[in-house]
Amino acid sequence: MLQVKDGQLNKMGLLFERYHRPLYGFFYHLNGQPTLSEDLVQTVFYRMLKYRHTFTGEGEFRTWMYHLARNVVADEVKKNKTARHHDDITNWQERLGGGTTADGELHKTQDVALLHEALGRLPPEQREVLVLSRFQDLKYGQIAQVLDTTEGAVKVRVHRALGHLRAIYLKLSNGN
Repeated sequence: MLQVKDGQLNKMGLLFERYHRPLYGFFYHLNGQPTLSEDLVQTVFYRMLKYRHTFTGEGEFRTWMYHLARNVVADEVKKNKTARHHDDITNWQERLGGGTTADGELHKTQDVALLHEALGRLPPEQREVLVLSRFQDLKYGQIAQVLDTTEGAVKVRVHRALGHLRAIYLKLSNGN
């Protein structure tokens, strides 16, 4: 990114190749919409070019990138005022791996559907911290930089979000 900042804009292609999939996953886990997620990825890379002068190189590039991504999400929510989460069950099945029995697949599909529903019922702030920590594999220190808070606060947020997710999941699995 420092090379892009210095005017070597052709290096942006390398950054895109490295980071477009993780960014897409971040957006997709937040909004569940493939086309919108692709558009948001493009918006982030556009903003990287537009605001390249703000990258100092003191912190990690990924942290700066996710900070831009959070701003893109906030702008999208303001624009639409209807941020909803839904996910395609097949994508969750792929992530969980294949079972061998039809009955096992049915249970796995039902579990994934419940997890999807529970994740969708989390407040956006809790969903975001779980996506960053569990799906984007960011360390708590990196998430703290993205969220402009402390590492301890991130740990508390993740713990609370997991507890809330667990409670929602159990409530859904009991038919309530």
